[in-house]
Amino acid sequence: MDLLQDIVIRPLAKNEPVPYELLLLADPSKEMIDGYLPGSAIYVAQSEDRIIGEYVLYPLGGKAAEVKNIAVEAPLQGQGIGKLLLMHAVSTARAKGYRSVTIGTANSSVAQIYLYQQQGFQITDVKEDYYLLNYAEPIYENGERCKDQLVLTKQL
Repeated sequence: MDLLQDIVIRPLAKNEPVPYELLLLADPSKEMIDGYLPGSAIYVAQSEDRIIGEYVLYPLGGKAAEVKNIAVEAPLQGQGIGKLLLMHAVSTARAKGYRSVTIGTANSSVAQIYLYQQQGFQITDVKEDYYLLNYAEPIYENGERCKDQLVLTKQL
């Protein structure tokens, strides 16, 4: 069975609960998540009856959108599902008429930065001390404290 072929990516229905357990994998602050969910669209990756991944597409105004959150269940990471979600986010943004998509990630998110650059995203900004100023608790990734946010953009 090829897991990727069995995945369906779809908008989260209005009557479905918000998949916080997945959202919190990518953003450990429920307050930050609750700040960007209004006005956003949540898309979920589903395999059989189970939601295994998600992304949040947030309009920035004009013809730009941002992927605010993208996550895959921990045991399924590294199998191409994140790439599938990112490609779907780009396709969805293009279909909605956006001309660019941005995504922000921590300076220590080495695998994510590599994935985003593989998919045609380029670093367009560095928000210094973003994680120090916006999160009460320190966040560590790959043994390094998250400090700066890298903003990557892809023109559509």
